[in-house]
Amino acid sequence: MATRFELVLPIGQPGLGEASLRAAGEAALAEIAEVEDWLSVYRPQSQIARVNSGAARAPVRVLLPVFALLVAARDWSQRTGNAFDPTVGPLVRFWREADPAAGDWTSRMATARGLVGWRDVELAAGAVRFHRPGIQLDLGSIGKGWALDRALEVLREAGVTSALLHGGTSTVAALGSPPDAAEWWIEIADAPDAPASPPTERLRVPLWDAALSVSATWGRTHRDPQGRLRGHILDPRTGEPVEGPRRAAVVGPSGLITDVLSTALLVAGATFLSELPSLGVGLRGWYHGLPG
Repeated sequence: MATRFELVLPIGQPGLGEASLRAAGEAALAEIAEVEDWLSVYRPQSQIARVNSGAARAPVRVLLPVFALLVAARDWSQRTGNAFDPTVGPLVRFWREADPAAGDWTSRMATARGLVGWRDVELAAGAVRFHRPGIQLDLGSIGKGWALDRALEVLREAGVTSALLHGGTSTVAALGSPPDAAEWWIEIADAPDAPASPPTERLRVPLWDAALSVSATWGRTHRDPQGRLRGHILDPRTGEPVEGPRRAAVVGPSGLITDVLSTALLVAGATFLSELPSLGVGLRGWYHGLPG
């Protein structure tokens, strides 16, 4: 997932010595590595790479956990009005590879936009089928959160009751609380390359058996035909990069859910905050930036 994963396991947990904690931590990190093997679009034998290369010809069977993830991704796309949509793969590829100076920019953009959406993706009996060639799934927007969820399950099964995990500092998952406090406190600070405007406050967020995801427009950029540098977060509904600077954060019960909703909030803008209560219990969100 082109990022660093880390975990904190406090010593002194009931029934677990240091060797047991280390073994549990290594097993959790191994689970994250396995998720990478399943979801990476850059590994030809991954579950998603096989789907992308073959599902337009015939149904491609995937592992049951991956199939369940795809079903969840489809459902969340519908619930967020497609502000979150992992079928955005053709647009991701277009913005990475298209030549801004080429005369066919507009037509190629339209072609990529036409491939986005679940209408031609069939999920049935543990298999994926594309009813049009050119469709591409990209689970980068939820991969880290789901990986952390699965790593936490490994820790729970090992008897761990207190842990903190993060993936690339953009998704954090907390199990229980630290030994000396009622919850884990996470501070959200601006990235080193974040623009100075609009000013963003530093947030300190308490976590207890919960996850936090942060999405932002700054980071990798693409250039459009007008020579403008555009951000890497794409709006699946328009095909255009989300205008920035913007930052969105969501706290919720799992990394998958907070990854989904922080992406949707970043794309849809501040008005999406009012949608959070209808999408689940205990969801909290913050948004800074341009209007949605």
